[in-house]
Amino acid sequence: MENLTKDSPNFSSIDKFAGFTQTGVSMKESGLKGTIQHDGTVRKVDGSSVLVSITSNASCSGCHAEGLCGISGKEEKIIDIRGRYNVSPGDRVTILMDQSTGYKAVALSYLLPMVIVVASLVTMNLLSFSELTSGLVSISLLVPWFLILHFFRDRINRSFTFKLKT
Repeated sequence: MENLTKDSPNFSSIDKFAGFTQTGVSMKESGLKGTIQHDGTVRKVDGSSVLVSITSNASCSGCHAEGLCGISGKEEKIIDIRGRYNVSPGDRVTILMDQSTGYKAVALSYLLPMVIVVASLVTMNLLSFSELTSGLVSISLLVPWFLILHFFRDRINRSFTFKLKT
């Protein structure tokens, strides 16, 4: 098993993370404490990457982030994992990611935007701006944040490392 940088043309780094759920039972049984994993099916294999299809499963019901997860429901997501693996289309595999990487994705996509909105609301109200102005400015501050994420998506994407367990 080797660490790989995941790079998919179809999804942002945050969306890719959203397809992974934490399954406590299988993590404990496999001895992979501190990892997030999701089962998938190999769709395509070429010389330099493996395309894996993942969908939600029963383990999602036990996850505390099920309502926020981008894979809830039956939506299929395709993950492009760089590297050479001895797998064939149709094989069942497990994709593993360090839990700390998952925390980073949650912070970038949910926590920091919330901090931006709340901090700007409090600041604007303390400076005696109207509630309408405070609300509009606070929400408009999210535009630069998500533009920054968009422009640095390739760099962010390279920071997410995965392991393919066959």
